[in-house]
Amino acid sequence: MVKLDSQFEHLFSFTQKDVEAFAKVTGDNNPVHLDESYAAKTMFKRPIMHGMLGATVFSKVFGTMFPGEGTIYLSQSLSFLKPMYVSENYKALFSVKELFLEKNRALFSTQIFNSEDKLVMTGEALVMNVDQIKE
Repeated sequence: MVKLDSQFEHLFSFTQKDVEAFAKVTGDNNPVHLDESYAAKTMFKRPIMHGMLGATVFSKVFGTMFPGEGTIYLSQSLSFLKPMYVSENYKALFSVKELFLEKNRALFSTQIFNSEDKLVMTGEALVMNVDQIKE
């Protein structure tokens, strides 16, 4: 059950194969994600993940873990603050900011931190779940 100020953490990482699959599905073949020699010449010095691939963790958690099954994703804002890299460990933090009980909705703060506990992505999400968002 979702309550005001509830928090949930999820640890995750992605592989280069995940990045390649995401590029194939989306058509975003930017060499900064896929070509090690190209990326070495950029400010990042190595390939970075697609920002939206990192953000997919929010959908995974909302739909399967917190609030979980039956959750409908209504909106998401995102700010990409630092690059994300493959095979690194990340922590997604979800915090309930506001409840709209009459509509079974909740507003969440969504954040991703790297292994150095630096914020790499932040935003807000509005979700609906008839079974989990109650007093």
